Amino acid sequence: MNEFFSNRVFQAVFIPWLLAQISKPIIEYIRRRRFDMRLLVSAGGLPSSHSASVCALATAVGIQEGAASTLFVMSVLLAIIVMYDAAGVRRAASIQARILNQIIDELFQGHPISETRLRELIGHTPFEVVVGAIWGIVIAWWWMTR
Repeated sequence: MNEFFSNRVFQAVFIPWLLAQISKPIIEYIRRRRFDMRLLVSAGGLPSSHSASVCALATAVGIQEGAASTLFVMSVLLAIIVMYDAAGVRRAASIQARILNQIIDELFQGHPISETRLRELIGHTPFEVVVGAIWGIVIAWWWMTR
């Protein structure tokens, strides 16, 4: 188990993810003067920790294994798929959840059809994805080359 946690590629992926998650409530407070600790474990927000993680993975693998390696190519393809999903599919699901919650609120005022609201913050804007990607690349590059 110790070998896993001491693996530099693991560390180069974990550190940007952790810092991205920790920064979400701080950035939210700076932007909106609202401190929301739930953002520590949320799937949405600025920066995208998913993008940070997969771009950190691709960067670390590229540095360790080389840009011509199969692992690097697979890591880059994984990063593209995850970032597309975050900014495309999951963002569309967020928008649909927001609209459905609004429809339910307006149509069933006083008589909710469900106690549970749909989660609205599950996707990312393209800006959040790009910031997360840069975040992951820079931190992983620094970690792997220090």
